Amino acid sequence: MALGDLMASRYSQSSVMTAVVSNHFDECASSHEDADFASHRRDSETASSSHGNASASTTTSMEYLPQNKVLCELRHEAFEGCVPTGPSDNGLVSKWRPKDRMKTGCVALVLCLNIGVDPPDVIKISPCARMECWIDPFSMASRKAMETIGKTLSSQYERWQPKARCRYQLDPPVEEVKKLCNTCRKYAKTERVLFHYNGHGVPKPTANGEIWLFNMSYTQYIPLPISDLDSWLKTPSIYVFDCSAAGLIINAFHELNDWGASGSSRDCILLAACEAHETLPQSAEFPADVFTSCLTTPIKMALRWFCKRSLLRESLDDSLIDKIPGRQNDRKTLLGELNWIFTAVTDTIAWNVLPRDLFQRLFRQDLLVASLFRNFLLAERIMRSANCSPISHPMLPPTHQHHMWDAWDMAAEICLAQLPSLIEDPNAEFVASPFFTEQLTAFEVWLDHGSEHKKPPEQLPIVLQVLLSQSHRFRALYLLGRFLDMGSWAVDLALSVGIFPYVLKLLQTITPELRQILVFIWTKILALDKSCQVDLVKDGGHTYFIRFLDSMEAYPEQRAMAAFVLAVIVDGHRRGQEVCIEAGLIHVCLKHLQGSTPNDLQVDPLSKKKVDPLLLQWLCLCMGKLWEDFPEAQIIGLRADAPAIYVPLLSEPQPEVRACAVFALGTLLDMGADSRDGVGGDDECDDDEKSRAEISIVSSLLSVVSDGSPLVRAEVAVALGRFAFGHNKHLKSIAAAYWKPQSNSLLNSLPSLANIKGTGSGFSSSNQYMPHGNIVTSQIGSLLRVGNDNSSVVQDGSVSTSSPLANSGIMHGSPLSDDSSQHSDSGILNRGVSNGVVNHSSSKPLDNAMYSQSVLAMCTLAKDPSPRIASLGRRVLSIIGIEQVVAKPFKTSSSVRPGEPTTTSPSPNFSGLARSSSWFDMNGGHLPLSFLTPPVSPPRPNFLTGMRRVYSLEFRPHLINSPDSGLADPLLGSGGSSGASERSLLPQSTIYNWSCGYFSKPLLTVSDDSEEIPARREERENFALEHIVKCQHSSASKLCNNNQIASWDTKFETGTKTILLQPFSPIVIAADENERIRIWNYEEAILLNSFDNHDFLDKGIAKLCLVNELDDSLLLTASCNGNIRIWKDYYLKSKQKLVTAFSSIQGHKPGVRSLNAVVDWQQQSGFLYASGEISSIMLWDLDREQLVNSIPSTSDCSISALAASQVHGGQFAAGFVDGSVRLYDARMPEMLVCETRPHSQKVERVVGIGFQPGLDPAKIVSASRAGDIQFLDIRSCRDAYLTINAHRGSLAALAVHRHAPVIASGSAKQLIKVFNLEGEPLGTIRYLHTFMGQKISSVSCLTFHPYQVMLAAGAVDGCVTIYADDNAQAR
Repeated sequence: MALGDLMASRYSQSSVMTAVVSNHFDECASSHEDADFASHRRDSETASSSHGNASASTTTSMEYLPQNKVLCELRHEAFEGCVPTGPSDNGLVSKWRPKDRMKTGCVALVLCLNIGVDPPDVIKISPCARMECWIDPFSMASRKAMETIGKTLSSQYERWQPKARCRYQLDPPVEEVKKLCNTCRKYAKTERVLFHYNGHGVPKPTANGEIWLFNMSYTQYIPLPISDLDSWLKTPSIYVFDCSAAGLIINAFHELNDWGASGSSRDCILLAACEAHETLPQSAEFPADVFTSCLTTPIKMALRWFCKRSLLRESLDDSLIDKIPGRQNDRKTLLGELNWIFTAVTDTIAWNVLPRDLFQRLFRQDLLVASLFRNFLLAERIMRSANCSPISHPMLPPTHQHHMWDAWDMAAEICLAQLPSLIEDPNAEFVASPFFTEQLTAFEVWLDHGSEHKKPPEQLPIVLQVLLSQSHRFRALYLLGRFLDMGSWAVDLALSVGIFPYVLKLLQTITPELRQILVFIWTKILALDKSCQVDLVKDGGHTYFIRFLDSMEAYPEQRAMAAFVLAVIVDGHRRGQEVCIEAGLIHVCLKHLQGSTPNDLQVDPLSKKKVDPLLLQWLCLCMGKLWEDFPEAQIIGLRADAPAIYVPLLSEPQPEVRACAVFALGTLLDMGADSRDGVGGDDECDDDEKSRAEISIVSSLLSVVSDGSPLVRAEVAVALGRFAFGHNKHLKSIAAAYWKPQSNSLLNSLPSLANIKGTGSGFSSSNQYMPHGNIVTSQIGSLLRVGNDNSSVVQDGSVSTSSPLANSGIMHGSPLSDDSSQHSDSGILNRGVSNGVVNHSSSKPLDNAMYSQSVLAMCTLAKDPSPRIASLGRRVLSIIGIEQVVAKPFKTSSSVRPGEPTTTSPSPNFSGLARSSSWFDMNGGHLPLSFLTPPVSPPRPNFLTGMRRVYSLEFRPHLINSPDSGLADPLLGSGGSSGASERSLLPQSTIYNWSCGYFSKPLLTVSDDSEEIPARREERENFALEHIVKCQHSSASKLCNNNQIASWDTKFETGTKTILLQPFSPIVIAADENERIRIWNYEEAILLNSFDNHDFLDKGIAKLCLVNELDDSLLLTASCNGNIRIWKDYYLKSKQKLVTAFSSIQGHKPGVRSLNAVVDWQQQSGFLYASGEISSIMLWDLDREQLVNSIPSTSDCSISALAASQVHGGQFAAGFVDGSVRLYDARMPEMLVCETRPHSQKVERVVGIGFQPGLDPAKIVSASRAGDIQFLDIRSCRDAYLTINAHRGSLAALAVHRHAPVIASGSAKQLIKVFNLEGEPLGTIRYLHTFMGQKISSVSCLTFHPYQVMLAAGAVDGCVTIYADDNAQAR
């Protein structure tokens, strides 16, 4: 199966899964056609249960179990925990790349044969080995023989290194050797020199390692100390010593260079024929220079040695071996095939036995050295059979018995068996060896069963060799792709074996079937090592991927890989950016982005109209990286109307696509010096065009400031940081105006984020949920504490109401009022500043309203519920001169008021302007801010006193070094310089690095726990179904004081605010007013974990919910201000991790100080419903992490209770403060199904509401604070059919069991009552089940176990008690 097909099959499976989920939801929605939707549901239940009585209950009960799962994507793994790192271009991952390629430039051959004269220390046997370089020296005159042998050896070395310069000396004196060595070193310069010594005609080396030469008259042997030889050749060098007792020379080199000590850096390689105590083989079956023959003619030597030991010895003789047809470099011939197999075998042996760094040095750094060491492995095998052990430095482990030699023997035998017929018939066709096919099969077997923790595949070097063959290339690439997909460790192994130059060369091929596999392989390589971008650009490889990206034949996921490769090529690489622009990459990307339509899901990959989200994501990232800090590319993008193409992507359902679109838009913003200051007339037109583009971009970014995904908001913060950097002076002016002490009426003139008209908001109408013309106080109201002065006059009178700040700058609508766009030339931006900070009388700033909204957005981000984004927001604020005064947030119960900073207050003389605790308080008293640099004030002489006071504010550059501040260094403090050091302090985008992680993970295989997860899910489903049936038949269950099974003192000082029972573990979760969360095992009475929902004092947690309760559940915490935080591993001590966080409520009614959020989660649909002191209900899709609808509440009153149906997706009920109840269905166009006023006797707020157990979506239970509980059937649209007066004006909590016909109500008068659905009391709880039997405290919250009749109650004294019916206790 081809790699492309494997990917296609994976792709189609994911599409089918998407379609299944979609169809399920569509069926659910389509069943709700009119008000009588319940009858349709009942009919379907009857039909489904008619298949068999035995399975009737199970079939019906399955509708209670949600099948979807949310917040389990890659982006939820560790957004808060760590900063992602993209492909690396240095460090460990680049160790595969040889540090410095080397070449052997010169070869010095010294042959001391002295033909006809045997050395005195050698006694030769008869017959004796005589051949030197396959020449019999006694077959011709000695002088001619010497010349012939010298030339032959020189030509043999030249075959391994054709460009090397070979020189030889025959029986030379010492002076000639010295001259030869010096000449070679001079010629080679810094390249390696090879010194080959044949000492067959001289005595063995001395004990000191001296080698023997001759005097001028050949009457004496003259010793040459190794130290002299080493000083002549210097390094880098390689020595070959072919003589008896050659190990003595190696020992001398060790002593000379002290290689035994660590830290020796001399690049000196030694090859010696035998150890110090050994003599060379003299058997006639070997040549006399067997060591040299192995090194220089390995195939001939190997086949001769093999034939004498194989069954072919009778049919083959040495003369036939010399006649093997073909050329060594032609793999289609017999000789070429043998040479190819020999190279693969020796490479494989070396790679499997050597350390990686030594393999790189000996087998990948220098072609001649690599060849000699491959052949050295053969020499060891052959010479050990003659009881002779070649040695080397660096020393290699024994390899003569490696099992790959058996594969070589078999391949050699198969090839040689054809030799006689090939010689007889030159036209006979050579049959290739099955060696490579078998080795690829072995590699494939390893891929099926191997892993990172097992021994690496030994066939990897063979795969590299196979890439050279067209017949095997496709299969080799496919298997290589599968191997690389196993992880970064596999990529590193493949690169270390030398795969890189091969796959780089393959980009020059035009074979269409290789394109998909090559793109996949390059994706895996670049996901690990970014440094390959230089090689790709140098070889023109970028055009290969641009063509692939522009083709429509490939699957979208494969084209996304091409976009990823191109993104890496242009990432921080100016030359890569330039060549990609020349190749038309911008046009290609924008063309495919224009072809996409918003809100497309994955569809048939053959479709030409819809674009896969992964492809959209990488088209955005590729463009963002292309024009990041590259003005020429930005201009091309703006002229191609790129912002208009990207804006629709801001409403895509995938958060990754939205975040990448924000990144692409943000990198289009110019970060150069503020070109709007002192603009010349010639550039006025271009500047206007750029200003319009920037207005469009920023307004689009502001529309997603409150996106549900932290991934998106983080990129918005980074983009606004770039905007703040480029427009620093204007934004600083606006910021100064914001925090001037003015009257409280200033709040009403601040522009609202609600009124930002963004085309990509994704909402039908922003005014549905944000009241026009009022500040979004949930986002900024608690953020800004404006001074309480009734006049703008400061105490010493230095600021008067006649100032431009009071007249046209603030009070009359410039930066702070909604109609400020009509006064863009008024206020503080229309005058020069005499203090030298700003002087731009002829500047063309953007619209003042845009600056105002940008500052508000920065403030919103600075108080984001996600700690990382809040840190980014504060960093952005620091760019416009606002700093956090208190570096570390605190919780305290001391006398210090929560809203006051802990720094020393300024002098009373500066009370007018330097009140950082009152007019820089950012986050409701939790993030006090002050100006980093002096805010800009209008140039009036009577403001000088005030200016001095602003300057006197505490200047805090030291906070950059504080680990807790998360702030940048003071930027632009000297008037707006934009040096490289300041740019580096801007908040950095992480979406690119984070997205790169996708390609580092396996893409072709499923994870190892793929079987374990469904098994656990099935087990929990069976448990739930079994207990649902039991709950449905437990109408007679009693719950009273005697049913108490556990009691827990939470130690909450402010009492228990909300509680939750886990369905599949004996765990209860509780939270208090200070948003402290504690998890307790009530069977073992053990506190499992305790942590703060966040670091700031707040109004408490309004709701706890479990997300994905049938899988690995997540804990959803909803704060009273509407902030949602979702935790994983919340039950593990100190190991909880924040999965995501966002603000679910945006804007609230004027005059309201507290949101009093009400929230509920619906697993069936994946919707989160949120409301409070606002006139609408926010509907969030947690799978998309997006606000998908804002449903008008159709009431002037606020919602006080909210409940989502856990059976029917999209249905929820709301109770209001005026006692009314409304049922909504998000699947219906009109949303509102019905409304009624059941609590009419005494109008009190609804404190609890819930759907009655069962599949009937129309029956609701509602309880008001007056104490009455109403049972409603919405279909009748009339009064309640049952009323229970449970308490007298003190009802505080209501709980409705999800499946059992049981409800419970709690009173502030220390009382809990339990009823069935007919209104009959099932029990009353007044006392704790203790020895003293004291009364319970005032009840603050109640909750039922979802699958058992078990009730948990929280009280104002912090005590949590759990009650269970008799059946649950028995279980």
